[in-house]
Amino acid sequence: MNAKIIRLPAPRRKTSDKEMAVLDEIKALRAEMRLQRQSSRHRLIMRMNPVFKKAERKSAKLRAAFCGTSGSGKTYSALLLSRGLGDRVAVIDTERGSSELYADLFGFDVAQLAPPFTPQRYIELIRMAATQYDVLVIDSLSHAWAGEGGVLEMHDNATRSDRGGNSYTAWRNVTPQHNALVDAVLNAPCHVVCTMRSKAAYELVDDGKGKKKPVKIGMAPIQRDGIDYEFTLVFDLSVDGNIATASKDRTNLWRGRNEVISDSHGRELREWLESGKTTPIDRPAAQQQEPQYDFAAAEEAINGFTDDALLAQWLAQERIKNGWKKTDHPHYVTVKAVCAERAAAIREARKQSVPDPVKAELEPLEAIE
Repeated sequence: MNAKIIRLPAPRRKTSDKEMAVLDEIKALRAEMRLQRQSSRHRLIMRMNPVFKKAERKSAKLRAAFCGTSGSGKTYSALLLSRGLGDRVAVIDTERGSSELYADLFGFDVAQLAPPFTPQRYIELIRMAATQYDVLVIDSLSHAWAGEGGVLEMHDNATRSDRGGNSYTAWRNVTPQHNALVDAVLNAPCHVVCTMRSKAAYELVDDGKGKKKPVKIGMAPIQRDGIDYEFTLVFDLSVDGNIATASKDRTNLWRGRNEVISDSHGRELREWLESGKTTPIDRPAAQQQEPQYDFAAAEEAINGFTDDALLAQWLAQERIKNGWKKTDHPHYVTVKAVCAERAAAIREARKQSVPDPVKAELEPLEAIE
């Protein structure tokens, strides 16, 4: 019977305190070296891509809002300001065509937006207009909040569909859609002027008897609380005289001014907005237009050839001279087709000029590539 020998591992020697201290020093040294390498790398990255840099005002697009009650001149003031901001003006009209009442005074294109006033329908029209017009007027932005099919109605429907009828949970589904609308307004590559209806704003204050009572503190736009934070300028319009007062002004051009809006105010704002430093995002470089090609001169030159080999050389040189790198370039395709027709005519004329016994033995020349 063969006995199996089992070798037990030798017992590990206990590390002395002195050796442990040396190991700890080595670990600490390695950690310090690692931190130094990371710090050096971080300093290099910071030097190449600094987080902080000198602030400078850049050219921008206006985000303005006109707030007021009925008869305060919101639509008219928005159109006046827009005429000074740019030549091409578009209007998203949710006010049953009220903007078109001024069509004899202003030149603009209009898109009528009927219920439901969902944020997504606003967003689609904003995207359509943003790249085609200098100024977009949204008249009115209040319908996206309190109109038929607007955010408040969407919230009510979401609350009813929730099993527990939880209003706060319903906002979780609706708020992102309203945020998307605000983002569309802010990111549009054109000036955006909005109108918003106003309502009386109240605040609960202590009446001195331990109870709260509502006190009118002014007017507020019919939109989500804090919407004015998103705009460069917010004008409050009075019914008496349609005088505009800036409740918010990042331009500092309207400080202390109470005036009736005119197109000169739009030109003043445009000059200020464009006086900032131009960036590629603000002013994308225009695509280089291809120079026009003189097809008439080319056709005259082609018809002057009596040798198809020389014609092929001319076509190759013409392609290089005009930078037609791709064979499917429309100019090259057109000129090549004319050359092919002329080459076929040259070959046919040559065959006709050769005696019949020799003609049969001639090989057809290659077509022009």
